[in-house]
Amino acid sequence: MKTLAAVLRNTNEPFTIEELTLEPPRDGEVQVKISTAGLCHTDLHIQTGDMPVEFPYLAGHEGAGVVEQVGPGVSRVAPGDHVVLSFVPVCGTCRWCSTGHQNLCDRGAGVLTGAQLDGTFRMFRSDGTPIPQFAGLGTFSERVVVSEAACVKIDNEISLEAAALVGCGVATGYGSSVYAAGVGSGDTVVVYGLGGIGAAAVQGARIAGAVNVVAVDPVEWKADMAKKLGATAFVTDSPKAAEAVQHLTRGVGADHAIVCAGLVEPALVGEAMAVIRKGGQVTLTGTVSANEPQLPISGFEMLVLEKNLKGTLYGMANPHHDIPRILELYKAGRMYLDELVTRRYTLSEINEGYSDMLSGKNIRGVIDFT
Repeated sequence: MKTLAAVLRNTNEPFTIEELTLEPPRDGEVQVKISTAGLCHTDLHIQTGDMPVEFPYLAGHEGAGVVEQVGPGVSRVAPGDHVVLSFVPVCGTCRWCSTGHQNLCDRGAGVLTGAQLDGTFRMFRSDGTPIPQFAGLGTFSERVVVSEAACVKIDNEISLEAAALVGCGVATGYGSSVYAAGVGSGDTVVVYGLGGIGAAAVQGARIAGAVNVVAVDPVEWKADMAKKLGATAFVTDSPKAAEAVQHLTRGVGADHAIVCAGLVEPALVGEAMAVIRKGGQVTLTGTVSANEPQLPISGFEMLVLEKNLKGTLYGMANPHHDIPRILELYKAGRMYLDELVTRRYTLSEINEGYSDMLSGKNIRGVIDFT
């Protein structure tokens, strides 16, 4: 089968639309027709080289669609099912899955190689060159073949556009507040960055019962959206965030700082550490470049003030449990998803979509394949 896809040919080169050959699903695999793919900043880190891969490469790891066919042995889904794709495939039986840490499933070890779980590939150029699929997904394609372990079945009446966002950004942001940070009733939380992940972190903090949620983003037009999502204050930089927290907590400091910037500059981690109280926690959710060797934090301060720095993948969410759960919150009107989609693009407009993201025009842009 032929499929149009947005392929990265090399570092710092734009996406190129190519027609690829898609092989049918093998044992335990599923063919999905993509309906919506989210333009997550993580995919841009592949383009810029902050996440090292072998080119050519098919990015895209946030998406939802409809199952078209299944390979032998597939039991989780059937043709016609609507699914959200998880960028971490979940086996359900490894040490991590069996202890409630699906986000760390051993099957996610090859997320950057772009191979399927058996180490082979399903997408090829006309000359036979294999095209790796980011996280084994590659949602910047009309159709994909993926592991059934990456397919989370959802109710067919749920908007696939809204559901697509939960595959990465929303689950990661929500989980960063609810699970990784462990926000509790009455807490004061600072969220740095109001893209797709940060917008969900704000909502997670609200749902968890935070009394103060300070959203920090340099793009001023996001203030109204931040407050709709649950922020009680909006500021445009770290010094203003520190000032707001000092006022709100009478000098005590924030309970939590959740760093959701698209590309986390090391200095921002130090600023987040400075804004939290004794015993508080900084949750590092945004991507730090693989080329960045150090973070400017004081080990002595962490020791004597018991401050904590925690990294998190997928916000510590369990995708096969939390994706449907978050969609239940959406159906109940407690999680805003439709409002996060600032603009829809065609596949051929993907470079424009990422340009708009970098210029601060979008909270979340999406590729609409319908």
